[in-house]
Amino acid sequence: MASKKTLKGKSGFFGMRRWWIDTYPSAHEAARAYDMAVWRVERPREHLNFPEIESRVEAEMLVPQGIKMKEITMKKKTTKKPSVVVNAGETDEEAMARFAREHPEYVHADLEHYWKREAE
Repeated sequence: MASKKTLKGKSGFFGMRRWWIDTYPSAHEAARAYDMAVWRVERPREHLNFPEIESRVEAEMLVPQGIKMKEITMKKKTTKKPSVVVNAGETDEEAMARFAREHPEYVHADLEHYWKREAE
């Protein structure tokens, strides 16, 4: 009979900053590690999984292998390039000229791109 794989509990911490708190062999160990992280970053006690833990030292003793906390950086949202909208009764050339007047930074970036390609 094949041995069953044990599921690993993952522990993450969310707040104003996002943390990755390693992977653990069981959900119970992951919950203990999470509590240790709560103590480390000085979050309120109501965030604890085990509220009977009275101190950071006690939390650290319950996770003998320790924890590796890694801050996860969030990607900044990029702004989408505006679309060229052709109004009724307007030719494509007129719409492109209007777009160039309204958004010169995009036109300049496109021109630089093509100038670099021509230079190669």
